[in-house]
Amino acid sequence: MKFDRQIFISYAHLDNQPLTADQAGWVSLFHSTLQTLLSQRLGAPADIWRDDKLRGNDSFSDEILKQLAGTAIFVSILTPRYLKSEWCTREIRSFCQQAEAGQSLVVDNKARVIKVLKLPVDTGQSLPPVVGQQLGYEFYEFDEDHTPRELDPAYGDKPRQAFLRKANKLAWDLAAQLDELQRGQPAANDPAPAKPAVFLAECSRDRRDARERIEAELACCGYTVLPDQRLPDDEDEHLAAVDALLARCVLSIHLIGSGVGRVPDGDRQQSVVVLQNELAAARSRSAGLRRVIWLPAGLTSPQPAQQAFIDALQNDAALQFGADLVTGEIETAKAAIHAALKPPPVEAPPPAAGTAQQVHLLCDAADRKAAVPLIKLLRSRGLAVSLPVFVGDAAQVREANLQLALDCDAILLYYGAGDEAWKYHQQNDLLKLRGSPRQRPLRASLTLLAPPASDDKEVLQALAEPDVLDALGGLDEATLAPLFTALAEGVRS
Repeated sequence: MKFDRQIFISYAHLDNQPLTADQAGWVSLFHSTLQTLLSQRLGAPADIWRDDKLRGNDSFSDEILKQLAGTAIFVSILTPRYLKSEWCTREIRSFCQQAEAGQSLVVDNKARVIKVLKLPVDTGQSLPPVVGQQLGYEFYEFDEDHTPRELDPAYGDKPRQAFLRKANKLAWDLAAQLDELQRGQPAANDPAPAKPAVFLAECSRDRRDARERIEAELACCGYTVLPDQRLPDDEDEHLAAVDALLARCVLSIHLIGSGVGRVPDGDRQQSVVVLQNELAAARSRSAGLRRVIWLPAGLTSPQPAQQAFIDALQNDAALQFGADLVTGEIETAKAAIHAALKPPPVEAPPPAAGTAQQVHLLCDAADRKAAVPLIKLLRSRGLAVSLPVFVGDAAQVREANLQLALDCDAILLYYGAGDEAWKYHQQNDLLKLRGSPRQRPLRASLTLLAPPASDDKEVLQALAEPDVLDALGGLDEATLAPLFTALAEGVRS
């Protein structure tokens, strides 16, 4: 598609008045910053036009109409003043009308109108519908008393960094969209995108910064990040929209914060954070959707409903289903996301006859010496034994241990030095692996009770469940009989 100009910035002149006499106006700063960043992303000077001469009481001129007609992307800086300005609202309506007349307001599912929110406003009534459907770029934050404040370097270094980070994200997105508009719609025989779609769930306000960082990184890596427009506020419509998006994705990501988040209008009155996690878990059960949940260690909420959800996430396997629950810093979460996006290993043929069967001994690092007699006993039966990796880069350790668990014939959870919480998390991780592609069938997954004794182990000892092996009083071949039987049946089959 051919355009005379790349970007048109629409704004209310009142919003460009500087906070102090010695600084530039906010819109001027936004313009110059975007000019530099977008030029660098494009590899050539960006063509951005902004009316810096006309005043709000001038008539709507032919010059504006001419600029709008030849513009690829219209960027509107939305504020309370913008919505009250007849000049501004006419600009955005005129652009949409001209673009729709040319049947090109939305190209490849992306609107040519971009909304930059300098302050929170309701765009649902006074602006074209395509604007209200967008997520937009929020260039504001909330103070401790929940008062909104634009991201302005005049407020300090932290707002300045946030301003630059948001402008950088916008520049990357604009560069990608301009490239698509220049190339036009892909031909029918063009290859499909190399990278799949990822569902990045909505989150509460205290996780928006992390969400934007992850979204930007995924987009730069070539992934399509959904949702790419605002989801409905009606509960039933919201659920249907999320379910349709999840069906297009190979991974869903959930960032849990201390806030409740948006609550759609409906009977359940639950937040989008809860609803989207629930739908993703259901999709994982039905279609094997991979998931990552970031729940930072020690996270609490002053809101009872959110605290109940945080507690449930840590204890309810149904809410975690199909997910890698990450409790470290954001970099750990990002590593887990990229690990989950790696293609699954190619199914290998079953081991040749005579190859030793593999038992993966899942234990705490403190149990390695205590497990030596068990390892010797297993090896005496002709079995190969693997132990977890404990040292190294966190992402590499996670990936190595995942592969060990997928490459074995049986898993033996050695419940010795680890406490009850450790055992729970190990069992939960094993539960998540059930639907994963494996090098060979898993013949057994058993828990071995080993010293020291504890109340939890004594309860398990008393229950005498078939998948629990009791070695609290000593270890011998009889204790391991269920393991040997399962592996022998695997050989016969």
